[in-house]
Amino acid sequence: MHQSSYKKMEFFISEYSSIFNQKKNFVLDFGSHDVNGSYRPLFSSDSWNYTGLDLTSGPNVDLVTNDPYEWAEIEDEKFDLVISGQALEHCDFFWLIFLEIKRVLKPNGHACIIAPSSGPEHKYPVDCWRFYPDGMKALCNYSGLELIKAETEWNPPDYEDGSQVWKDTILVAKKPIK
Repeated sequence: MHQSSYKKMEFFISEYSSIFNQKKNFVLDFGSHDVNGSYRPLFSSDSWNYTGLDLTSGPNVDLVTNDPYEWAEIEDEKFDLVISGQALEHCDFFWLIFLEIKRVLKPNGHACIIAPSSGPEHKYPVDCWRFYPDGMKALCNYSGLELIKAETEWNPPDYEDGSQVWKDTILVAKKPIK
């Protein structure tokens, strides 16, 4: 977990907290395996029910999917929020993941996706892509999600772990009500 990514997710929760006013909000974290930290602490209050999803079992993984592009283990419209940070660049066919995000989101459910726009190659096990606001907008158009915000932090502050090198792009989107 990069500090820059954690700070962006922290900002998302602060900025959009009024959206999640139910007694229990269900959140799915795609790519949740704990590598130097996770988002779980941000969702530790009683108002959240956090599920970590990844391709292999490990720390912070509650559910292992057999197929990264078809989450058969998850029913339709189960989650109020789907989050992901520093995972999309490691997925060969990331656009298919957006179809799954839309499928598992409840109507009016939200997504917060954080991905690098820059930085060195870092295979885990592959490193295929970098992301920009226009690309995030195109992914929303492709998947049928409604774009709320897409921006890249082109001039990030310095972080102790050097994660400013990733110049993260953040997407906030929602699933339209039918």
